[in-house]
Amino acid sequence: MTKLPPRPDFEAIEAVSHKTADRRTEILALIGNLVYSWSNNESMFIYVMMLLLNTDQTSATVVFATLNTTRARLDLVQRLTSAKVADKLIAKQLEGLVERFNETTKFRNEFNHCIYSLNERGEITSTHALRIQERRGRLQLGQVRKMDNNRIKSIVNAIGELRKLNKDLWEFLPKLEQSLKYATAKS
Repeated sequence: MTKLPPRPDFEAIEAVSHKTADRRTEILALIGNLVYSWSNNESMFIYVMMLLLNTDQTSATVVFATLNTTRARLDLVQRLTSAKVADKLIAKQLEGLVERFNETTKFRNEFNHCIYSLNERGEITSTHALRIQERRGRLQLGQVRKMDNNRIKSIVNAIGELRKLNKDLWEFLPKLEQSLKYATAKS
C-alpha cells in the first residue's frame, strides 16, 4: 500500500495529447498573460515609491527589489502614504488602488502556487492550491478548482481588471506627484 497517487501513464498521455494541445495552449497563454499583466502592475509601485520617497527611479527600484515580497512592498507604500500624503482624497485613492491590486494578487496566486491536474488526454482539468489550511484541527492543502469554461472566463476577466488597474495607476501618478509637491510647498 502506498500513499502516493498513481503514476501517470506518460506514454498514453503523450500519444493523445496533441489532440488537446490547442486548449492547453489557450489556458497556458491566459495564465501567462495574467502573470505578465500582474507583474506590470506590481512594478507600477516603483513609481509610487519614487514619488513618496522623493527620489529617482533607480533608487526607488533598489528599494523595491530589496523588499523581496509584494506584501513588504505594499506595506512600505501604505506606511509612506500615511507619513507623506496630506491630501486625504489622494491617500484614499491610493488605498483603493492597492486594494484592487491585492485582489488580483490573490487570483494570480491561484495559478502560480498550485498543482495542475491533467487527465488521460493531457487536458488541464483542475488546480489544487498549495495553500495550507487548517480544518477541524487538521492541516490540508487548499481548494481544488475545475479548469472549466467558467474558470477560463474568470482569467479573461482578471486580465481585463489588471489592464484597467494599470491605466488607473498611470492616471493616478500625476495626481500623487502634484499632491506631494503642493504639500512640500506648503511646509
